[in-house]
Amino acid sequence: MAARPCDLPAEGRKRAQIETLTPQVDGGRFAVKRVVGEVLSVEADCFADGHDVVRAIVRWRRANLSDGSADGDGPWQTAPMTALANDRWRGLVRITECGRWWYTVSAWVDAFLSWRGELARRSDAADIRSALLAGAALVESAAVRAAASDAEALLAWAERLRAESAGGEVENMKTLALDTRLAELAGRYPDQRFATLHPPLPLDVDRQRAGFGAWYEMFPRSAADTAAHGTFADCLARLPAIAAMGFDVLYLPPIHPIGRERRKGANGSLVATAADVGSPWAVGASEGGHHDIHPQLGSLDDFRRLVAAAREQAIEIALDIAFQCAPDHPWVAAHPDWFRRRPDGSVQYAENPPKKYQDIYPFDFESDDWRALWQALADVFRHWIGEGVRIFRVDNPHTKAFPFWEWCIAGIRRDHPEIIFLAEAFTRPSVMHRLAKIGFSQSYTYFTWRNTRAELTAYFEELGRAPGRDYFRPSVWPNTPDILPEYLQMGGRPAFIVRLALAATLSATYGIYGPAFELIERRPREVGSEEYLDSEKYQLRQWPRDSTDSLAALIGRINRIRRENAALQTNIGLRFLPIDNEQLIAFAKRSDDGMNVIVVVVNLDPHNVHSGWLTLDFDLLGITGGSSFQMHELLSGIRYLWSEARNFIRLDPQRMPVHIFAVRQRLRSEHDFDYFL
Repeated sequence: MAARPCDLPAEGRKRAQIETLTPQVDGGRFAVKRVVGEVLSVEADCFADGHDVVRAIVRWRRANLSDGSADGDGPWQTAPMTALANDRWRGLVRITECGRWWYTVSAWVDAFLSWRGELARRSDAADIRSALLAGAALVESAAVRAAASDAEALLAWAERLRAESAGGEVENMKTLALDTRLAELAGRYPDQRFATLHPPLPLDVDRQRAGFGAWYEMFPRSAADTAAHGTFADCLARLPAIAAMGFDVLYLPPIHPIGRERRKGANGSLVATAADVGSPWAVGASEGGHHDIHPQLGSLDDFRRLVAAAREQAIEIALDIAFQCAPDHPWVAAHPDWFRRRPDGSVQYAENPPKKYQDIYPFDFESDDWRALWQALADVFRHWIGEGVRIFRVDNPHTKAFPFWEWCIAGIRRDHPEIIFLAEAFTRPSVMHRLAKIGFSQSYTYFTWRNTRAELTAYFEELGRAPGRDYFRPSVWPNTPDILPEYLQMGGRPAFIVRLALAATLSATYGIYGPAFELIERRPREVGSEEYLDSEKYQLRQWPRDSTDSLAALIGRINRIRRENAALQTNIGLRFLPIDNEQLIAFAKRSDDGMNVIVVVVNLDPHNVHSGWLTLDFDLLGITGGSSFQMHELLSGIRYLWSEARNFIRLDPQRMPVHIFAVRQRLRSEHDFDYFL
């Protein structure tokens, strides 16, 4: 039975097929992520029936500014795709503006290239004469699509093809028809009427700080040089020292008024005295809530001065946004239905058994008034964006509804695509990855608890695998105010150096809980605990910043190495290298252009000297076999001349437990002397 017209496709002449396009996240449900200037390598299987030639291009354009959809206002930009093998094609996109974009692949059967390929194989004069007439028609068709100057050249070629077909010699006809320059000209204007278009996929492009940076966390209230409560002015005075250590971001825990009801005392005690300052994460009191500043820190003008002064030092201020309330937060009285209640009518405080947070009320995201709650929380971000903040570290985002975050982040980034969100979510992998998919720019990781070579290698290889590497950007921290790992407690100064070097070189983005790490604070509250003794979370601390044991100088050196070496500014080029001692870990990082190569070797044992034989991968490092090359040790400045792939390494943790090498290939100058690049 004949098919009815309604059963036929709208267009049945699209012969090209497009399959397995990469990268994409969950079939395009979520956006792939890149930073400004970073290459997006798009691949797809593109093929058609028969033996005709297929062409493919990658296309991209900015999202619709009103709703973020693929129906953008401007034209698609395009770049050619290159055939690899087995019908696989690759095209490269480099976007220089942040925001939401869409990309896709288009493929079609190219009649002109198919004609040219067949003609090259023909030898019969009659066949060639007929082919020239067919080619003339194709060239004339291209001329219709061409710019005026090119159209003139194409029409002249078509005329010559017809004239030559009337009586030309075989070789002359083929030479004219296969003219490379004219073929390239015709190829600029392909017939894409029957092109197949893959459904567009979303791409979020962040500014470069989302992909590379060093964070320093500091409690403003402990920024003073005296025992007094610190202020924003004290933070401002600390900026030169933080800049000298090479940090890009100064991250401040919540700066809002702190609740007085159920306030925690020193070391998390349930009984607070009048002198106890409470936890900054217990947000809100009679002075205000999430839009307000703790009065002892200073005024809004003081905060603005800090933001401006930090910017002059090339430092950005990041704020901690904790969506929870102290019992005396104004919202508790004004919006009681935003909070979950116990059977006795009291508000349910936060718990993460065995931990209890009696001074914190979580929001109820199943509230009947959820719309107003969502708007109020999004307005918190917008308020601080209005005060010049462009980076937010979000506390425990995994305890808030995923739909809220997806809506909130998408709306804010449509208006402010430069905003960066860091998810502080030490939770299950699936939850961490979901937060990254729905919009968080960066994510905390399990690095804090990965100590052995096997653990570190497996974890960072996992982070580097697709599809996770296309949306999950790791931010690694050796310590936080909540976490003093056992490795730091037991390993002394060498352990801090080991974890600093690993964090700063394994990941393009890392951070430290500043004074505590810088000054090697390693006293736990009790044996077996990861809580600090006399934790800044609950009390003021006066830090001995002039201590001779300070790591400030080393931190500054490592951060300068990061800034001077492009290989350490990306997570893409990480490869682990063989070394025959389990207490040593070695890895290499290579910049996108291959011009900068770094090799890092670390002694993971903070107590004992270890040595081993390191095996380099010459192909990975771009080293020409049989020639000598220089290993420039960047921490000490010492330069070693190596020529073999296998080399001996010895690291004494009491001196320096890490090597950071820049690999410099021997080159010959035009003046006939050697130098190293």
